[in-house]
Amino acid sequence: MAIGAQRRDVLQLVLAGGLRLVALGVACGLAGALVLTRVLNNLLYGVTAHDPLVFAGNAALLVALAAVACGLPALRATRVDPIVVLRGEG
Repeated sequence: MAIGAQRRDVLQLVLAGGLRLVALGVACGLAGALVLTRVLNNLLYGVTAHDPLVFAGNAALLVALAAVACGLPALRATRVDPIVVLRGEG
């Protein structure tokens, strides 16, 4: 923001960086879960090992929680006065 970025740009930058990592983690987790479904099949009760609703629900929950976890610090970053940060007082 000290060099001309708008609050919207800072928010987008922080959220995009965090959610990119979350997307990678969710993709790896889904791939691992699909590989391990044969092991998990004996532990599940009432759902099949390849239940797409469960996979989609878990992925959506993780992405939503990560968006909140990335969004709160991003909002705080947009409220910081750039002059204070450049002076090292913040």
